[in-house]
Amino acid sequence: MATLTVPACVPSVQEDVEQLHKAFSGWGTNEDLIISILGHRNAAQRKAIRQAYAETHGEDLLKALDKELSSDFERAVLLWTLESAERDAYLANEATKRWTSSNQVLMEIACTRSPKELILAREAYHARYKKSLEEDVSYHTKGDCRKLLVPLITAYRYPGDEADLTLAKREAKLVHEKIKDKAFTDDDIIRIFSTRSKAQINATLNQYKNLFGNDVEKDLEAECENDFVALLTSTIQCLAYPEKYFEKVLRDSVNKRGTEEWDLTRVVTTRAEVDLKIIKDEYHRRNSVPLDRAIAKDTSGDYEKMLLALMGHDDA
Repeated sequence: MATLTVPACVPSVQEDVEQLHKAFSGWGTNEDLIISILGHRNAAQRKAIRQAYAETHGEDLLKALDKELSSDFERAVLLWTLESAERDAYLANEATKRWTSSNQVLMEIACTRSPKELILAREAYHARYKKSLEEDVSYHTKGDCRKLLVPLITAYRYPGDEADLTLAKREAKLVHEKIKDKAFTDDDIIRIFSTRSKAQINATLNQYKNLFGNDVEKDLEAECENDFVALLTSTIQCLAYPEKYFEKVLRDSVNKRGTEEWDLTRVVTTRAEVDLKIIKDEYHRRNSVPLDRAIAKDTSGDYEKMLLALMGHDDA
């Protein structure tokens, strides 16, 4: 369930364009006006605004925003204004760079998007960077993590709800055997979690718990702690119950000494139109504190206002 709130009566696209242009004009920038518009428009509406802005003012809205805004607020607005496939391409590219590298972000994109969304992200990557996402992931990652990430990012999973319970039981036993033997990087482990449908993986995880009494992730963590096992564990969480994965990312981002704005911004901007309501509920259940309050405590100014708007905190 999304948290984004859109007014019952939305102004025309041209009116939004002129109001945004007005926000950039004169002495100083009207950040509240920018939030009141972009923070309350859905993906199709934001796309139409961006197209109309370029046609009317001869400049990409993103460039205008980049010139007028700064710091974490700028990053949140720019990420939000991008189309989802463009945003994923940008985040994936950042995750392959030396100073912002993140196997977790690459895995997150690969495992929490639908098969079609992942294809669109890869196409957007082609268009923006003139190379493929898979070649960059392959080049900038290494070892066992590369062995898992490349098939994840190139997967085209079956999106249906059907599951073969006989297969699930057989593969649950196979996964247990590999974990018991500490063969975490075995080809079968990677094959199962990088190719099976989410419904089939859920069936396998349920069979695993029925047969062996524990969740796969707990058995993995009990057997070994290293970067690959952490990545594999997060992969399973993203595929089976993404709300728990994202809750932990948010919890870590606001509970650390100094907020991890990169993670906080990424989760809010990518999930506000998808399942942020479910993630918020999971956060409240897990921490006994509303996510809105936790974010308000750890952020400030226009950045705080933008995040809270996307979380449906106000009624603008």
